[in-house]
Amino acid sequence: MSQENPRNFPAAFAVGAGVGTLGGLIGLGGAEFRLPILIGLFRFSALEAVILNKATSLVVVATALPFRAGTVPFSEIAAHWPTVANLLVGSLAGAWVGAGWATRLSSAALYKVLAILLVMIAGVLLVGHDVAASGAFLTGTAQMLAGVLAGVGIGVVASLMGVAGGELLVPTLVLLFGADIKLAGSLSLAVSLPTMLVGFARYSRDQSFTVLTRNGRFVLVMAAGSILGAFIGGQLLGIVPSAILLPALAAILLVSAVKVWRHK
Repeated sequence: MSQENPRNFPAAFAVGAGVGTLGGLIGLGGAEFRLPILIGLFRFSALEAVILNKATSLVVVATALPFRAGTVPFSEIAAHWPTVANLLVGSLAGAWVGAGWATRLSSAALYKVLAILLVMIAGVLLVGHDVAASGAFLTGTAQMLAGVLAGVGIGVVASLMGVAGGELLVPTLVLLFGADIKLAGSLSLAVSLPTMLVGFARYSRDQSFTVLTRNGRFVLVMAAGSILGAFIGGQLLGIVPSAILLPALAAILLVSAVKVWRHK
């Protein structure tokens, strides 16, 4: 897609709102669901879709953190700065590396990688979303090293897919650091924001980054829809049982993975 098409704006807003609602229902930004749509419906190439997805995710994450301040104040997030710093050490490096890999992979290879990651996210969604805090899994130096390694992996995945990484960060914060699920959601955003900015900095060195200047309004419209959808999803939280919702969303990701794998 070389030129921005105004006729895509209503569709972009609708898709953003729909995906945002799904994300709001399960406590994520919804970028995992947005990526296959950017590729399949809007016909962006794999790398362009990743960059556009990251731009949209960045807007959503930047607004979600203050939205959550009423439930989890900034002071509480600041009190857990060692945990955020621990994960950031790894995630910032992982984000740079992941973005570098994405820009060097051929389109065919990147489609395959994205499909595999979608399957992985579907699995995490099924087994890792409803984790409950039962104390930190590790402590001391072991916890710090595990946090760095987890951060690297999360940063790589977030950059490769253009996602915020909350689907991986939240279980990590709950299981590894013993964080409460609500606090983990906000700490996840605090880690995601700088991680995404580093990935952006790396992507900006590639010529594909110009997709943002060609489709800037498209990104803003989709982001606006995503923010609205996330709000709606949050209000609907609890109406749809997780026992039905999570397997259904995982199935959507698996179908998307097959389509992305076969994409030409």
